[in-house]
Amino acid sequence: MKLTWSKRCLSPILSSSRPILPSSPLRLPASLLLPASMLLLMVALGAAGCGYHVAGKSSALPPEIHVIAVPALENATTSYRIEQRLTSATVHEFLSRTPYKVVSSPTAGDAVLKGKVVGLEAVPLLFDTTTGRATTMLVTMKCEVSLTQTSNDKVLYHTDNFVFRSEYEISTDVTSFFSEQDPALDRVAKDFAQRLVAAVVENY
Repeated sequence: MKLTWSKRCLSPILSSSRPILPSSPLRLPASLLLPASMLLLMVALGAAGCGYHVAGKSSALPPEIHVIAVPALENATTSYRIEQRLTSATVHEFLSRTPYKVVSSPTAGDAVLKGKVVGLEAVPLLFDTTTGRATTMLVTMKCEVSLTQTSNDKVLYHTDNFVFRSEYEISTDVTSFFSEQDPALDRVAKDFAQRLVAAVVENY
């Protein structure tokens, strides 16, 4: 069936400010109706094509991996004890968002996650117009990350350029942004851990 519309037929509809309702319900031929199962399949395929995924619901790791060792991250920056915050947040993320058990000893895990913070920078973005103090910072962190299977030394994930970048409101001055007392550091560590665990487990 092919429907054609002339400009004369459309002009009353386009110029009218009142909605035009059909005098009787519109019924489509049965041959044009799709089963509900087919509609669900089309929606699922469309979502898959867009690359959507649910964090923590899929894993690219081998099925024999059950325990992941997370020793303390190394810190090659001048930020004091930043690696402790990041390690703690990473362990918490693994335990709360994945089915894996976490240990600290490399010899006790089916796989070992190693990381080194090689770059850390906080750049002021927004300032208080009265005091001139920075109120929002752009934090950029660069790390080396690897996940190795213990039984065969197979590298499951590796990058020398894992970059985390996000904006944060701060309550202190710039020089003490990475101090232990600044609550913004907890948010940085939590967001970093979420990004890291997703990258390692889902391998994307």
